[in-house]
Amino acid sequence: MDRERSVEELEGDRWPAPPGGGTRLTATVHELRGRPIGGLTVEDMRLLIRQDVGLAHLLPLVVEVLRADPMAAGGMYEVDLPAAVLTRSAEVWRVFPELGREVRLIASKRARRRLRRDAQLRGSWPGACRRRQKANRRAGAGGGRPLSVVSAMLGPQPSTQEGTR
Repeated sequence: MDRERSVEELEGDRWPAPPGGGTRLTATVHELRGRPIGGLTVEDMRLLIRQDVGLAHLLPLVVEVLRADPMAAGGMYEVDLPAAVLTRSAEVWRVFPELGREVRLIASKRARRRLRRDAQLRGSWPGACRRRQKANRRAGAGGGRPLSVVSAMLGPQPSTQEGTR
């Protein structure tokens, strides 16, 4: 993959200028599509991914970032890049199944480390798992269902997060 090329160049699709009076988000997405992908920051990638822009070119880069730092943060909150990636639709992962498997592996490793840390802090591995499940049920995940491994990895998130699905 040529990191010196932009999403626009890689996709061969130049968008028209954003309409006058458009939102700052729209203008930012248009501007980021014109930057070389190798120069995008974590926050830039998070923003484009949240908008489902350039996924074919950005997801492989993001997986590299997450391998090095599963909790990579942009500008919103501690784990906003993993959250952006993990909240893509099932259709995205049908198109990119290998990347989906790798993202799930990274997320599950992070969740296991978090549970082990909880166990060390509280004294027992099984006890920590039970306490995490009880906390998840109290948090109201899906009407009392335990949160997923991914949710365990991400922990509490602000209720005003951008692009919540």
